[in-house]
Amino acid sequence: MENTVIELRFALDTFYFLMSGVLVMWMAAGFAMLEAGLVRSKNTTEILTKNILLYAIACTMFLLVGYNIMYVDNIEGGWLPSFGALIGTQASGADHSLESDFFFQVVFVATAMSIVSGVVAERMKLWSFLIFTVFLTAFIYPIEGYWTWGGGFLSAAGFSDFAGSGIVHMAGAAAALAAVILLGARKGKYGKDGSIHPIPGSNMPLATLGTFILWMGWFGFNGGSQLLISDAENATAVGLIFVNTNAAAATGAIAALLVSKLKWGKADLTMILNGALAGLVAITADPLSPSPLFAAGIGAVAGVIVVYSIIAFDKLKLDDPVGALSVHGVCGLFGLLVVPLSNEGASFGAQLYGAAVIFAFVFGASWLVWSVIKITMGIRVSAEEEEAGMDLHDCGLEAYPEFTK
Repeated sequence: MENTVIELRFALDTFYFLMSGVLVMWMAAGFAMLEAGLVRSKNTTEILTKNILLYAIACTMFLLVGYNIMYVDNIEGGWLPSFGALIGTQASGADHSLESDFFFQVVFVATAMSIVSGVVAERMKLWSFLIFTVFLTAFIYPIEGYWTWGGGFLSAAGFSDFAGSGIVHMAGAAAALAAVILLGARKGKYGKDGSIHPIPGSNMPLATLGTFILWMGWFGFNGGSQLLISDAENATAVGLIFVNTNAAAATGAIAALLVSKLKWGKADLTMILNGALAGLVAITADPLSPSPLFAAGIGAVAGVIVVYSIIAFDKLKLDDPVGALSVHGVCGLFGLLVVPLSNEGASFGAQLYGAAVIFAFVFGASWLVWSVIKITMGIRVSAEEEEAGMDLHDCGLEAYPEFTK
């Protein structure tokens, strides 16, 4: 009888892990739709191509080497992983299958890379982007992942990041920031006199659909990070995580609405969408410890922060077509730093230390890789190619050919 109960719990936790991973995988569709809606129509096919290929590359590289670097045969509290290949073998006494653990982890890697694709949209070479994807998903992300979730030195230092506000979201933004600095802004985005010229997206229904898909997928992102659901304590925890995740997204959207109305007199849909996503990113660092009301407060503050952060990046002439540097980077950092307010086991010092290490490593490593790619094959398309659109240049296929003269 006891063995039957153990097997049932193993099966249930494995199934929950897999279904959570499916929800996170569906976030790839959310990123694709969001980014396709926020770029101009002449760049839609290319951004969709980037999104499906980055997912495919992430899954392949994490299977070949990334998972091994992050989780297999590493020293507790160390900094240098034991580089190897494939995903290892099932440990005895595990709560769920090794393969389900791999699947859940690999979709997180793809999420981190998806953040980069939107930030560099409309002017980066497709093949340069794909080459960088190999390095981020095979080495950069797994190494910093080992330091945290893999039991490395940041974990030993007390750094806490429940589902990845820093490990996934801020890391993706750090890689994107390095690219943007080297890449430059889109043609016509900033005037010589310091003026900022908005470049509207082509399809707001798609952008809104993408946000709702991401919102839905986030329940797997945060809920699955509880890892278990087969007993009353863990099942109750998962329920609270869902409620807190939803509350933070909702108040993030409302706060962004209020700020945009006060600032511009309009209900800016792009800011509202990013407000919801900002709330989701911020609560991801710890969706379990806060009360639902406190989680709603975290989301609301993130919704305010993201609007002013997007404005600040524009003033710095760091062109981000989708607002991902603010949503995932700034609000990811905010989420990490508020963890000690509701989690007594976390300290502000450890959170700041972990955030600084993750940002410095991912930004520095990404800068190096981007720089090598820039020197060898270039990272930016020509002015003529940018003017004509990435779809025809990279893909030879337009997303909306009937609207093209």
